[in-house]
Amino acid sequence: MPTLNLFTNIPVDAVTCSDILKDATKAVAKIIGKPESYVMILLNSGVPIAFAGTEEPAAYGELISIGGLGPGVNGKLSETISEILQIKLSIDSSRFYIKFYDSPRPFFGFNGSTF
Repeated sequence: MPTLNLFTNIPVDAVTCSDILKDATKAVAKIIGKPESYVMILLNSGVPIAFAGTEEPAAYGELISIGGLGPGVNGKLSETISEILQIKLSIDSSRFYIKFYDSPRPFFGFNGSTF
């Protein structure tokens, strides 16, 4: 159920996209402590983004999970996702925001129902 939705103004080719999806899936599952089979990663590339008044490489993310989030975990997630974006897309960590949502079970749908 952890879902990471990433937006970047960098166009991403298929190979790089696949690498980011794999790396982010493994990282989110490990850090939150949920099975990879429940992790969803979305990568929206080439999105117009202005950050600090410029259109230099930047990204924004939202991570939603039912439990598993908290100050220590969120910090580690922010650091790790930022590293992935730095390595794969050359996005400086100072040009990346990420928002964390801890969702109640009835507010997260799956398989025609809710958790």
